[in-house]
Amino acid sequence: MDNEKWISLDGKVAIVTGGAMGIGEAIVKDLKGCGAKVAIFDMADPKEESLDENTIFVKLDIRDKEAVEKAVQQVVDTFGTVDVLVNNAGVTRPRILVDYYGEQPQYELNEKDFDFMVSINEKGTFIVSQAVTRIFFKKKSGVIINMSSCAGLMGSRGHSCYSATKAAIHAFTISWAKELGPYNIRVVGVAPDILDRTPANNDEKYRAQAYGRGWSVDTKPEEFFKNYKKSIPLGRPGHLSEVADLICYLVSDHASYITGITIPVSGGKSKG
Repeated sequence: MDNEKWISLDGKVAIVTGGAMGIGEAIVKDLKGCGAKVAIFDMADPKEESLDENTIFVKLDIRDKEAVEKAVQQVVDTFGTVDVLVNNAGVTRPRILVDYYGEQPQYELNEKDFDFMVSINEKGTFIVSQAVTRIFFKKKSGVIINMSSCAGLMGSRGHSCYSATKAAIHAFTISWAKELGPYNIRVVGVAPDILDRTPANNDEKYRAQAYGRGWSVDTKPEEFFKNYKKSIPLGRPGHLSEVADLICYLVSDHASYITGITIPVSGGKSKG
């Protein structure tokens, strides 16, 4: 896709949470390729080549309200405004409700894991969105992209807590769209399903996921992708760039009438 010919984000300023790696890194790259200036909010450090005169990095925990408000003001002080917020930061720990198999109790959902996922995926999204929306409200324009997940739309075995947090993100999307539409602020959800492996998808995650599905904890990640190919009509995982391309479209003027929905990026995979 030739971004420069069709999608121009020249003059736009975007904040991307969790923008240092994985999907977030791809989103930052695409937004900049379309002409936007980008602020990365993350606990992890981005690659050095990601930073230039059109990019700033703020190291912060999105659950810290005071730190977030200061970071948003830093973006305004640096670039003059904020036009786009991509709520991409999120975490998952595959956990089952009860250790049905009696062999790996560490993969049973506990309060620590529950609070960790809820506090980042839900509370963090709320805190950043509230801080940025105060700016959008004053200027009567802006776009919020909420990263949900197909797990939040359909559920996922061994991911009940994560799925619940992403269902909450979908609910934020449709509710905030109703609240903010009268002020020319759009809110759109994006729900990826199976994508290319990222640093967050480490071996420990695959062990926990395998156990939750009744498989051996020694199941190799490659086996997951073999099974995915059977359940995805397009026959492959999605690429990070395909999610990023969609987001660039959604924050552009081409999508000016799209709000209040969550769009799956799933290769046709569904409950059926």
